[in-house]
Amino acid sequence: MRILDQVRDAIRVRHYSIRTEDAYCYWVRRFIFFHGARNPQHFNDSHVNAFLSHLAITEKVSPSTQNQALNALLFLFKYVLEKPFSEEIEFTRAKQNRRLPVVLTQNEVQQLFAQLEGRYWLMAGLLYGSGLRLMECVRLRVKDIDLARSAIVVRDGKGAKDRVVTLDEQLLPHLRIHMAHVRNQHLQDLNRGGGEVYLPHALERKYPNANRTWMWQYVFPAAMESIDPRSGIKRRHHISEQLLQRAVKQAVQAAEIHKPATCHTLRHSFATHLLERGYDIRTVQEQLGHKDLKTTQIYTHILERGANAVKSPFSSVVNPRVIRYGTEAHKKSDEVEEQRGLYLIAS
Repeated sequence: MRILDQVRDAIRVRHYSIRTEDAYCYWVRRFIFFHGARNPQHFNDSHVNAFLSHLAITEKVSPSTQNQALNALLFLFKYVLEKPFSEEIEFTRAKQNRRLPVVLTQNEVQQLFAQLEGRYWLMAGLLYGSGLRLMECVRLRVKDIDLARSAIVVRDGKGAKDRVVTLDEQLLPHLRIHMAHVRNQHLQDLNRGGGEVYLPHALERKYPNANRTWMWQYVFPAAMESIDPRSGIKRRHHISEQLLQRAVKQAVQAAEIHKPATCHTLRHSFATHLLERGYDIRTVQEQLGHKDLKTTQIYTHILERGANAVKSPFSSVVNPRVIRYGTEAHKKSDEVEEQRGLYLIAS
């Protein structure tokens, strides 16, 4: 489809990331086929309105998904079709569901990490120990790690803002060993005539030889060098985020944690456990890189004190008792003692 080639060309001229390129092309393709694969030059505000409303009403997408589709169409109309539409167009907005984030207990975190090994243990340690987002972790460069100060500089995080986060002392020796192995790998790449990594366009122009230096290498590089789909240059990219996602998913299952826990759950747990330890919410906000304090305040609702910090009246009113599960025929039972009572569970 020629229009998609035009979209890709316009994106690459402006040096947008390849993830943005793929996302925008996906939504432009969806938009065109939604309207019967007509010539895009015939589209106007009403077509945008109909498509975005369909996403909200019929597909019930999240607000962030709808906004991504909107941004893709804004780009299409402004830079490709060259007839910008109003950003104030009326369409049905996707509803924001108020869902509390999934948080692991400290015991569950221990069980999870017991199932992880090697670089996946280390990467998950940065998600939970430093509150990094998944992509912030896999995109870390050597220069971002400050072992002397036990700190990590997160460059160009969400909202294109840098921040400094804590680095747990237990992770320091593991990082040193890991980075020594990565450096040896980089030296081998250089000896073979490789050793190049991707740099953003502005940095590549400013520092034309920096892409082979140690400081710009990824902390968690891919196992193999690969061909850059845009430039055709052979480079060593960062590890695929899907590998860490798969490792964490398998660890959750192996640990028999019955929660829909993901990599982002470790970041949620980092924030909640800091608040439980008495850190003020502003400090947690800075560590997470939240622009709005309201985003951080959601963690105050999931502290171990209970839902919305309400203490249930049950224990102070109802007398503890012994409850039997199973039939009279089952004489063997396991006993589980809790704070307020004894439960005999028939086996």
